Amino acid sequence: MSQIVAIVGRPNVGKSTMFNRLIGERKAIIDDVSGVTRDRIYGFSDWNGKNFTVVDTGGFVKGSSDIFEAEIRDQVQIAIEEAAVIVFLVDVSTGITDLDEEIARLLRKNPKKVILAVNKVDNAQRQMIANEFWSLGFEDTVFVSSISGSGTGELLDLIVEMLPDEKDDTANQLNSAIPKIAIVGQPNVGKSSMTNALLGESRNIVTNIPGTTRDAIYSLYNKFDKQFYLIDTAGIRKKSRVHEDLEFYSVLRAIKAIEEADVCILMIDATVGIESQDMSILGLIQKRKKGIVLVVNKWDLVNKETNTARDYEKKLKEKIAPFTDVPILFTSVLDKQRIFKTVETALQVYDNRKQKIKPSLLNDVMLEVIEKNPPPTHRGNAIKVKYVAQLPVQYPAFVFYCNYPDYIKGSYYNFVENQLRKHFNLTGVSISVYFRDK
Repeated sequence: MSQIVAIVGRPNVGKSTMFNRLIGERKAIIDDVSGVTRDRIYGFSDWNGKNFTVVDTGGFVKGSSDIFEAEIRDQVQIAIEEAAVIVFLVDVSTGITDLDEEIARLLRKNPKKVILAVNKVDNAQRQMIANEFWSLGFEDTVFVSSISGSGTGELLDLIVEMLPDEKDDTANQLNSAIPKIAIVGQPNVGKSSMTNALLGESRNIVTNIPGTTRDAIYSLYNKFDKQFYLIDTAGIRKKSRVHEDLEFYSVLRAIKAIEEADVCILMIDATVGIESQDMSILGLIQKRKKGIVLVVNKWDLVNKETNTARDYEKKLKEKIAPFTDVPILFTSVLDKQRIFKTVETALQVYDNRKQKIKPSLLNDVMLEVIEKNPPPTHRGNAIKVKYVAQLPVQYPAFVFYCNYPDYIKGSYYNFVENQLRKHFNLTGVSISVYFRDK
């Protein structure tokens, strides 16, 4: 089950302010996703050792404010279906409205865990007034002020308490030695066609492993000496009762797939190019430190000359810079062109991500590199790196033990990362570099 927390509620109750408070950012909009009726916002938070994704569902009503329009109904319904925890935000200054009651009825019909957060409770008088919201019938009710921050600690405590533990996570119940690959991207780029092309040839050796209710489905691919779980994000599962805003739904599904996968195949449309939503999804993959394969589909529809692919790849890397060490493949799923090359590349990226470099080799190579190109001195004192270690985490992370670690500049971090990529095969993998006191 994905660690997604959705904030729902009617307009003007302070959802954006609460969103910013939960993720620790001051920007109202973290990611603008193009092509949607309203900008959808999502960000990352952690509390008491748990990491989770926060989604602001927006929320608007056409026409009169006392009519529950289809748009907000669909948004709340999607959040109910896809999130692990729902934060239902209401406003104490306006009291309980008809729209609040309608949303409450929707939430009570679903078994998902719901926290009622009564916002703008910033004085004793409002705290007394806020007691009326207990009548909505939610056991987990907190009084908060998203502006001052009061009550948000209690809200975060409830959120992490309700989020599923790793041992309950469907992804972790599967064979951890088998790679988990997700195909993500915007609607109509060919995700369904790619999934069907990979799974549809010999159905007798494909096993569907359902996750928890309304969660992702894992399909075990086991042929041609290749074995991996393919995480369904492209419509194998029937989405009954959900008539969604397609763009918003695709973002939530992408977030879930990214969190559960080892490697993500990001598909883009060759006739359109990489757009802002693709860049947002790419950013999500990088922040989650997952493997990346960039697939340019519908290549058969592009008019080609001698260097078309080379020029296209160059422009792509300029747009996704600075992280350009990503495999880029040009496919036509319709013609089954290079779809199995895509799988082979994804499995290679999986191996790159899981590799453990021998400590002796890591130190021999990187200490020599650093000796030739040491970091700038600090107040006349030379910064010396004594030892390098790879951290025992699921993705490549390296710590360099030295004196004065706090005075090493960001540009030198980039230099060290580039040298790691130069000397070791880390293509398609987001890595972390740390300098710590010896």
